[in-house]
Amino acid sequence: MTITSTLECINILTPQPNPQAAEQDIAWNCSWSPDGKLLASCHGKDVYIWQQQQQQEEQLHDTTGLIVKEENSSSSSSKTTTTTAYNNEWVCIAELSDVHERTVRSVAFSPCGRILASASFDGTVGIWECGSATNNWECTAQLEGHESEVKSVCWNSTGTLLATCGRDKAVWIWECILPLPGGYNSQPCEFECIAVLHGHAGDVKSLIFAPSNGQFGDGEDVLFSASYDDTIKCWAEDAGDWYCAETLKGHASTVWTIAAAPGGARLVSGSDDCSLGIWKCYTAAERANNNQQNVDACNSKDGLWKCVGMLSSAHTRTIYSVHCAPARAGHGRIASVGADDVLNVYREVCGSSSDAPKFERDISVPAAHAGDVNCVRWNPRDGALLATTGDDGLVRIWRYHLR
Repeated sequence: MTITSTLECINILTPQPNPQAAEQDIAWNCSWSPDGKLLASCHGKDVYIWQQQQQQEEQLHDTTGLIVKEENSSSSSSKTTTTTAYNNEWVCIAELSDVHERTVRSVAFSPCGRILASASFDGTVGIWECGSATNNWECTAQLEGHESEVKSVCWNSTGTLLATCGRDKAVWIWECILPLPGGYNSQPCEFECIAVLHGHAGDVKSLIFAPSNGQFGDGEDVLFSASYDDTIKCWAEDAGDWYCAETLKGHASTVWTIAAAPGGARLVSGSDDCSLGIWKCYTAAERANNNQQNVDACNSKDGLWKCVGMLSSAHTRTIYSVHCAPARAGHGRIASVGADDVLNVYREVCGSSSDAPKFERDISVPAAHAGDVNCVRWNPRDGALLATTGDDGLVRIWRYHLR
C-alpha cells in the first residue's frame, strides 16, 4: 500500500497545570465551533476554549491588485492594504471552571457557536453562554436528571435539541428554547426534557444526531446512541414521541463511538473489537424491493440501516473516537483514534460503492499522544485541520496534507 498523504502536528495546546493535581488531567474530548475558529476541550473538571491567533500584514499592491516589490513602493500606482491571516498559534481565551464537581467527559458547541454544553461525571450537563461581542462565558444552567455519570452530549443541526447519555443506560432529549432577538446577554436559553429513552442494556457511550431524510418517523432528525451492550440504536420522532426505530448489530464488543457522514446516509462506528463499521441507510422502498426486514421497526414506513462494510483491525486496541470530514473538505476522509495511541486517516478507494464500500489507510501516526488518544475532530470549515485529545492531557492540532 502506498501512503499518499501526510499529517503534521502544527501545535500542542497545554492548559495551566493544576497545582492540586498529582499529574496532568486527562484531555477527554474536544469540539470545534461551527465557524472553526474556536476549539473547546475538557480536562479534569474544567473546560478550556482556544482561539487561533490572527496577524495583520501590510502589503503593497498596484492598481491591478498585484503585490509589488519594496523598491517599487514609490510608484504612484501602488497602494498599501492590510490583510488578516491566521498563524499556527492557538491561545486559551477562556477557562470554564468551578461548576462541575467531577470530570467533564464531553463538550459540544451549539450550531450558533455561542452556547457550549459540558457533560460531567457528576451527573449534570453544564450550559455555558457567551455574549455576542465578548469572550465572557457564563454557566447559565445545569441540567439534572441522569442517575449517574453523563458521558456524552450533542446538538441537532438547528440547535433546538440537545441529547445526553450516561452510565444509567438512558438517553435524554432536551428542547432548547432560544432567547428572543436581542442577544444572549439579555436572557439565557431555557431547556425542557421532552423524552427519556430506555432500551440499552449497558452504559451509553456516545451520541450523534443526523438528518432523518424522511426515512424514519415524521421528524427532521434521528438520534444514534452507542453502548456497552455492543449495539447502536436509532431513535426517531413520530407525532412528537421518540421511539427506537432500529437496533444496529454488527460489532462483537462495546461500541464506543459513532459519526455521521455528510448528508446522513452513512454512519461510521468504532468499537472495543478494534474495528470500524460502515453503515448505509436504505429507504423504505429499497428495503421492500430487496425484501430486507427491519425487525425492530415500530413504523412499517421506516427505512433500514445495514452494516455494509467492516474495517477489521483498524486499530490494535479499542477505538475511542471516529469522525468524518465535512463535505466542504472534498476528500471524504475518516479519522479514528484509540487506546493504541494511533491516529489513522482512511480514504475510500476507486471501485467502491455505497453497498460495498472499500477503504484503505491513507496515513497512520503512531504515538500521536503519550497514551490513549480519546477524541479526534475535523475542523468544520478547514478540511485539512484536525484536533485530538489524549491521556497525556494535551490537545494536538494537526495539518492534513492531501497528496
